[in-house]
Amino acid sequence: MSLKKYITNLSALQTINLLRFITFFIISIVLVKAGYSKSQIGEFEMTIFLANAVSFFWVYGIIQSLMPLYNNNNSFLNTTRNRKSPEIFNAFILLLGFSLLLFILFSILKNHVNVFGNGIDKIPNITIFLLYLLLSNPSSLIEYVYVLRKKPIKTLTYGFLTYSTILISVSFPLILGFDIRIALWCLVITSALRFVWLVALLKKYAELKISMVFIKEHLQLALPLIISSLLSGSAEYIDNLVISIKFDPETFAVFRYGAKELPFVSTMAYGLSSAMLVGFSTQEKVQKSVIELKQKSKKLMHLLFPITIVVLLFANIIYPAIFSIEFKRSADIFMVYLLLITSRLLFPHTILIGLKQTKIVLTASVIAIILNIALSLILIPYYGTVGVALATVGVYFLEKIVLMWFTYIHYGIKPIEYTPIFTYLIYSTILAIIFVLIDHRIINIYLYK
Repeated sequence: MSLKKYITNLSALQTINLLRFITFFIISIVLVKAGYSKSQIGEFEMTIFLANAVSFFWVYGIIQSLMPLYNNNNSFLNTTRNRKSPEIFNAFILLLGFSLLLFILFSILKNHVNVFGNGIDKIPNITIFLLYLLLSNPSSLIEYVYVLRKKPIKTLTYGFLTYSTILISVSFPLILGFDIRIALWCLVITSALRFVWLVALLKKYAELKISMVFIKEHLQLALPLIISSLLSGSAEYIDNLVISIKFDPETFAVFRYGAKELPFVSTMAYGLSSAMLVGFSTQEKVQKSVIELKQKSKKLMHLLFPITIVVLLFANIIYPAIFSIEFKRSADIFMVYLLLITSRLLFPHTILIGLKQTKIVLTASVIAIILNIALSLILIPYYGTVGVALATVGVYFLEKIVLMWFTYIHYGIKPIEYTPIFTYLIYSTILAIIFVLIDHRIINIYLYK
């Protein structure tokens, strides 16, 4: 049988997202095992976190809105599927433009931006931060160019080469005990190599034609996604910002090491959503795509819920073993984050974005961010850093419920049409019961004592 039969756009995109998570997760383990202090780890993590925090929302918005616009827009008419794409080039211009804007902005404000709760620390490693910001964000387009051109094997090849290079180049100086800035500089160099790869890719697949008409159309569709992502599109960034304001660098490091979802969940769910967007780009494809979304999400549930349950049972053993006893508190945060699977595997947003209804996604996100921040601040005095994680789980679930309601009311697409409700409820109930038993130390007596 042909290998090509088993490597699809969906599986390739899910794999590359998984590789990204695993790479930086291993690097975080190396940081701890190499003996760096929590303060040094906090500095390393903050440099990368800030670069991602100020860019994830617009990178997400531009790339996700490109998917339904590819070969289906009002700016480039009478196009063919195999042509060089002006849409891809103009998306690159947008990504590069936003990156340059942030580069200039932070170059000007670098001495006026404080991080952490003490209010005296400037952005760490500012030069590295600026270069990483400039080079890494446009390069995020690479895997999606391959997806749009239906080149899944090339997507996988790029993913394995890129993230193995990042892992080796960043981990090696850490293992040898060099200053963490050396490792960060290696990350900048690999970002530069990715940028060169992107330029070569544009030369091959993109028509180098700037269209302000298309850029305007693209921005109109992307803007609600950009704003919604900025507001509530990522639990990680919102939660970390709250923690960095309320707590010191050591607490930030402990929280950041716990504030991680199971990689199989977020990456595979994101990959499924991204790969399905093109299927909802026209009304003729909607019904078929809805059925396909239900089938594929059911397969994900059968795979990801059991893995999550097993990891939940043994999280208190796993975390001290992987990191150190100093990060035992991170396990409590991690167990709460595992519950995000209950919202990750619901996909009403996929349908709405594919149908170019990004404004409702924005509206739901406005509600979510208000509730997330409010609940976090309310719960911190009672639960500490764990309260921030609890707030995020609840808000994420509410956001998906709002989107499912809108999809039904305005498009007549019932949740049961794209969600295997029975499978979802069974797994979610089991997960919730086990979490409560662990929280009350009932299961812990048998597993951990």
